[in-house]
Amino acid sequence: MTPGKRHGRLLLGLGLVLVLTGCNEQQDALAPRSHAASDIASLFWWMMGIAWGGLALVVLLMVFAWRKAHRRPGHGVKEREQLGFRVVIGAGIVFPIVLIAALFVIGDIFVIQTTQAPAKSATRMTIVVTGHQWWWEVRYPGTTAVTANEIHIPVRTPVRLEVKTADVIHSFWVPRLNRTIDAMPGRRNAIELYADAAGRYRGQCDEFCGLQHAHMAFYVYADPPAKFRRWLADQEKPARAPTGGLAARGRQAFLASCASCHSIRGTSASGYVGPDLTHLQTRSTIAALTVPNTRAGLAHWIVDSQSVKPGNQMPNMHLPAGRLNALVAYLEGLK
Repeated sequence: MTPGKRHGRLLLGLGLVLVLTGCNEQQDALAPRSHAASDIASLFWWMMGIAWGGLALVVLLMVFAWRKAHRRPGHGVKEREQLGFRVVIGAGIVFPIVLIAALFVIGDIFVIQTTQAPAKSATRMTIVVTGHQWWWEVRYPGTTAVTANEIHIPVRTPVRLEVKTADVIHSFWVPRLNRTIDAMPGRRNAIELYADAAGRYRGQCDEFCGLQHAHMAFYVYADPPAKFRRWLADQEKPARAPTGGLAARGRQAFLASCASCHSIRGTSASGYVGPDLTHLQTRSTIAALTVPNTRAGLAHWIVDSQSVKPGNQMPNMHLPAGRLNALVAYLEGLK
C-alpha cells in the first residue's frame, strides 16, 4: 500500500470517529434537556435551514443564468447586466443585512432571556463553581458541602450557577442544558442551570486553558428533589472515621503526605491545591472524568498521575506497596 493510500485511509478513519463521536448524546447541543438549550437548538435549526435555502437560491440563479445565456447568446446583454445588478444588490446585500439583523434581534433579545442567570431573589439555590487547571471545584453557599467535577441539582428547578477561576480563563459548558459561560480572572459570571428530566449530563471546559484542557470535563446530575436533599445533607457531614487498622494507617499516611494539597473535613487536612476529598467515594471518577473511581484507578493515579494527565499538579507518589494499600483503603472509606 502506498503512503498516499495509507494517509487517505487514516483520514477516512479519523473522519468516521468524529462522525460517530458526534452521534453521542452526552454532549449533543441538538438534544436539549432544558428550555434554554431548546431555544438555542431551535435557533441553530432556523439558521441551518436559512443557510441551505440560500445555497439553493444561489444554485438556481446560476443555472437560470447559464441556461438563459446559452439560449440567446449575445442578445439583451444590457438587460441581463441590469438584472444581475438588481439580484446582487437585493439577494447579496439587502437580504443578508435584513436576515442578520433579524437573527441578532432573536438571539440577543429573545433567546438570551431564557439562557441568562436568574436573579438571586428568583431562585432558592446558588452554586459556585471554580475552574482550576484542570478540574472543577463545586461549592453550595449556605452549606459546608464541597465537591469536585460532579454537580448535583434538583430536577426542574432553576439554579443560579456562578463561575469563577483560580488561575487562567476557563469556560463552563453543558451543551444539553445551556450555553457556554467564561470563567474570567477577577470576576464572577453567572448562568442558569436547569434540567427538564432527571439524568446525568456531561460538560466540558470550552476555552483552551493549557496542556490538559481536553481532560477538564465534569458531570451534572439532575436528581429528584428528595434524592438531591439527601445527597446535599450527606455532603455536609464530615468524613467518616476509618474502620479497621489498614484504613487507620492510611489516614496517617494521608495526613503525612497529602494534607498540604487536599482537604478532608473532620481531619487536620486543609489543603486547597487539589480537590476536597471528604466524600470522594460519592464520585464516579477522579481527575475530572479522566480516571474511573475504582481501587485500581485510585492506586494508579496516586503513584503515576503524570502518565495519565501530564502537567497536572498531582505529583507521582513513590510509596511502598504496604503504605499505598493503606492509603487506598482509607480513601475508599470516604463515602
